[in-house]
Amino acid sequence: MIFLDQYFHRRSVTSEQMDFLWEEGWRHFGVEFFRYSVAYHRGSLFSVMPLRIALDRFQPSSSQKRVLARNRDARVIIRDTFIDKAKDELFYRHRERFTDNIPGSLYSFLSSHPAEVPCRNREICVYLGDKLIAVSFLDIGSTATSGLYAMFDPPESKRSLGIFTILEAIRYSRELDCRYYYPGYAYREPSVYDYKKNFSGLEYLDWQAGWKPYSEAMLTEEPAVD
Repeated sequence: MIFLDQYFHRRSVTSEQMDFLWEEGWRHFGVEFFRYSVAYHRGSLFSVMPLRIALDRFQPSSSQKRVLARNRDARVIIRDTFIDKAKDELFYRHRERFTDNIPGSLYSFLSSHPAEVPCRNREICVYLGDKLIAVSFLDIGSTATSGLYAMFDPPESKRSLGIFTILEAIRYSRELDCRYYYPGYAYREPSVYDYKKNFSGLEYLDWQAGWKPYSEAMLTEEPAVD
């Protein structure tokens, strides 16, 4: 297994540079960029697995089509990102779902100028009438996009809004003629992030061998020790 724990600070990154960083397994919160290959969670060691979806190979599954149908009454607005009272209140309702690693504020993930620092970012907002029920923040590169953070109103959990906003991000990324959408990290081992593994066209980053098509069978072997 390769052990990586790297980070750097950057306030301005071009769209082409973002494409390169995502391809190399980097992510960012605000102006802090990072990549790591292992993580400790509740006393256990997990193998970190960056993911991306090849947009030309994505087709929604039957369950994902049901999520889209379940949210036909919702209104989606995509625009440059800004933080206001409605999003701040939604964040605090959303974080009540967590019992550990509880983030302090939206600024744990977004810069003070989130639409442009450190890169272009747009928000995917989901409304029921005038009520904001979900938001996903999407970084925009030159040939790729990347989900930065998503949140939803817990009483609306039956709508599977996390999946819905990913599907909306995929749709919008295709409109931009992008090649890839990066949904973030998951673990090789079972975890709460497994919902990210259920998309067609999925690839994962093998820290030694590069990007590979994702399949459960390919992950049954133990990672090689470097």
